Amino acid sequence: MENHWSQEGFRESLHQWGPRHGEKLALRTLTSRLLGREPKLVLHGGGNTSVKGETTDILGQPTAAIFIKGSGIDLARITPEQHPALNLAALLRLRNLTTLSPRAMVNQLRLALFDAAAPTPSIEALMHAFLPHTFIDHTHPEAILTLGNQPDGRQRLQDALGEKVIILEYIHPGFELAKEVVSAWEQQPDAQGMVLLRHGLITWGGSAQESYEATLQQVNRAEAAIDSALRHGRTVVAMPVRAAPPWSDLAPEIRGALVEASGGADDSSKRFILRPLDDPETLALLQQPNAASHFVNGPLTSDHIIRCKPWPMWLDDPSRIREAFQRYRDDYRAYFQRHAASLEPGVEPFDAAPRVILVPGMGGFIAGENVDLADIARDITRQTLSVKAKIAAMGTFLGLDERQLFDMEYFSLQHAKLRRAVPRRLEGRVAVITGAAGAIGSGICRRLLQEGAHVAATDLGGAHLDSLVSDLATVDPKRILGVAMDVTDEGSVADGLRQVIQTWGGIDLVIINAGLAHVAPLAALEMKQFRKLHQVNVEGTLSLLSHSARLFARQNTGGDVVVISTKNVFAPGAGFGAYSATKAASHQLARIASLELASLDVRVNMVAPDAVFSDGQRKSGLWAEVGPDRMRARGLDEAGLEAYYRNRNLLKVAVTADHVANAVLFFATRQTPTTGATIPVDGGLPDATPR
Repeated sequence: MENHWSQEGFRESLHQWGPRHGEKLALRTLTSRLLGREPKLVLHGGGNTSVKGETTDILGQPTAAIFIKGSGIDLARITPEQHPALNLAALLRLRNLTTLSPRAMVNQLRLALFDAAAPTPSIEALMHAFLPHTFIDHTHPEAILTLGNQPDGRQRLQDALGEKVIILEYIHPGFELAKEVVSAWEQQPDAQGMVLLRHGLITWGGSAQESYEATLQQVNRAEAAIDSALRHGRTVVAMPVRAAPPWSDLAPEIRGALVEASGGADDSSKRFILRPLDDPETLALLQQPNAASHFVNGPLTSDHIIRCKPWPMWLDDPSRIREAFQRYRDDYRAYFQRHAASLEPGVEPFDAAPRVILVPGMGGFIAGENVDLADIARDITRQTLSVKAKIAAMGTFLGLDERQLFDMEYFSLQHAKLRRAVPRRLEGRVAVITGAAGAIGSGICRRLLQEGAHVAATDLGGAHLDSLVSDLATVDPKRILGVAMDVTDEGSVADGLRQVIQTWGGIDLVIINAGLAHVAPLAALEMKQFRKLHQVNVEGTLSLLSHSARLFARQNTGGDVVVISTKNVFAPGAGFGAYSATKAASHQLARIASLELASLDVRVNMVAPDAVFSDGQRKSGLWAEVGPDRMRARGLDEAGLEAYYRNRNLLKVAVTADHVANAVLFFATRQTPTTGATIPVDGGLPDATPR
């Protein structure tokens, strides 16, 4: 493993953080980031680091302190402030206790903070405090786990690392582990490090560089031992293969099977984002003989269980998805019942849906409540498969026993890492918006993103779509996807939806917004111009409805369609024959879809806006087409035209893209059991009231 310590990094860290935080914490931050950026050492919030020093208390007195990583903080991006300072003497006194419950331990940790608003320290803070070393690094190295997660793991590690490294059996993280670690060190104070079996590695040093390089030294020794063993072991990895059929063919059914409906007409079911793990190496591993016996077992380290559940699901017959999921859920519920007596009263089981589904020939289907959590689970799964393949070539995997898995899965301090604000209303939902680069489309995209949705913005490819995606990426770059789609081309629609499925696993909400307008009296209306509008406004709607209906049937979890209609359906205008007629046809198709799709719990509703001219700097393409004619007809400039439309409605308001987005959100969040309905967003136009 490459050593990334450098004098340049040393100087930059002192310059950036030293003046405010001091040299020790500045260099602690540097080497923590070096560790965190190496996925073979830690993944996504795993591991923890500390440094002992001094801080000044409120009376201005220097006080011994330990600066320890906050729980769940990602080492790769940690800042000095995310190593909160604790009163070291207060923590050392706790060693005199015989027992300390997890809840009481967290209370003591928070009481010891010098800043009450600081992050809660790592659950292994006492381990760092009890050991006397200045700098301490705790990581989960791939190589250490490869050697240690075998029946003879202790001996393999001792042979690889030497007698100067202490090997401890697995102990549940917390107070007991902290006491065992320091007791083991006191019996061998010349030790250079310590391995916690099926958990990770601890190293230390008098400087940040020394503790960092001690980690690399032990990992390099373990890697050398693995290389030697593999040269004499059996081969597990075959030649890479390609997925057949494509991952996206099965993803909607997998995603649908993950949903455990909570019941009720308003459908508050959890949704999952699916991420593909279908690279050639993964496909090759899953097609090995006895692959299920190698990979369907526990995690490499206890830290991974909150991301990936106790074990993955194996699906060798995609035609029996529902049965396989039911078996998994039955097994999970039985596992919970076997150990539930150890929990405090009132603790409910987590959902019984797997987070990792392995399908030979297709790859991994990795689930999370949002794309970030799914990506974390995917990275862990990729590493897990690689390590277990090496173990299979060397011997046999031996992970934590079932009770140890359960205790870690239901360990409240672990789940505190994942705790955040109440989920947003569209958390885990996938939305597709056509005509997204226009004024109304962009407003809808932005609002859905703000509510937690994963948004596929579709439009004709080009600068307008690229600009929209670039703007929306500032909200969350992983939840916005630009898809070039021509709604008049069946192949383009199919390819675009397939791209969305390949990215997030399925679709929950379809907003049909793409539309064209044209101004001409019937006597002068050219048939080719009418057909152009018909292609976009009618055939485009039909194509999206048809594809969506088939997809929702495959997912079998319901869905929502919102068609952006127009006040012209109810109150057509002279010179707007082509637009009014084709939008009326689109509206009628949506009403028919509401009849046909209700049995699938797919709701189809309409929003009928009037005169949305722009969304910020993004102008309406429709009004760019018809605006000049309307201005000429009324002798108005652009500002005057907008004022005209504002003043003609009862409320005398300018209708905005945000107003339309609010109506879409009402339907998307299923606040009432409604389908086939239209919400006017027009400021009040009596002749356009749906009736």
